[in-house]
Amino acid sequence: MAGHSESPLSHVVDHPTIEVPWFTPPSFERTFALPSIGGIQITRFMVMEVVAAVLMVLILIPVVRHIARSHVTRGWFMNLFEAMLLFIRDEVARPAIGGHGADRFLPYLWTVFFFVLFNNLLGIFPGGASPTGNVNVTAVLALMTLAVVIGAGMRELGAAGYWIAIVPHMDVPRRMKPALWVLMFFIEVAGLLIRHVVLAVRLFANMFAGHVVLSVILGFVLMAYASLFAFALVAPVSIAGVIALSLLELFVAFLQAYIFTFLSALFIGTAVHPH
Repeated sequence: MAGHSESPLSHVVDHPTIEVPWFTPPSFERTFALPSIGGIQITRFMVMEVVAAVLMVLILIPVVRHIARSHVTRGWFMNLFEAMLLFIRDEVARPAIGGHGADRFLPYLWTVFFFVLFNNLLGIFPGGASPTGNVNVTAVLALMTLAVVIGAGMRELGAAGYWIAIVPHMDVPRRMKPALWVLMFFIEVAGLLIRHVVLAVRLFANMFAGHVVLSVILGFVLMAYASLFAFALVAPVSIAGVIALSLLELFVAFLQAYIFTFLSALFIGTAVHPH
């Protein structure tokens, strides 16, 4: 257990413990083992995902109710979230999917944007972690988008029509067309799957790499702790670097949530409006 709290890379990987932030009293036990429920081990990333979901409920429901009641939103907090909601609608969903028909996909796009954003941001806080730095989490998010893409395409074009329309028109001799159509069908299905694999890996790689860099730079402080001179020389530089990179990671948290949502909307748009 103690190894998790001492390693500078401990918050990058998932493990069955959770840590209380460093501002607790020295005598207070800061690392707690998480239970196993029904044979399933609860991990830190699972807890963070639940925290993110709870934050979404506590924040977004009051914000949406306030927007529905008020013609003019007042207060920086309400304006901040209303601006993000409108940005996803007007600059992501409608341009990528097309017109007001995109609005039926907004609940999913809003949900995935804020879920990814909150999970990204949780890793910045002491004692927290970013589940989006785990490929299993991002893979499930990508699978959800894949399900929405296929469902949207089949609803728009029909169960068979969607899979037929996935192959572009080919201006080739009639004898060659059946064989080329089958080949193109498998290529297009593979491309559909690969796009969503890349969607998962892109988010995972960016979040994981950011946390690794922060952990390594902060770890220089622990390495130099044995020598007072080295500590006095390395610590200020490392801490300044961590602060600068933390601000960059804050930007990356918003950027990656936007990219994941934009690509999800783009994939939905290609399914609803094929070639």
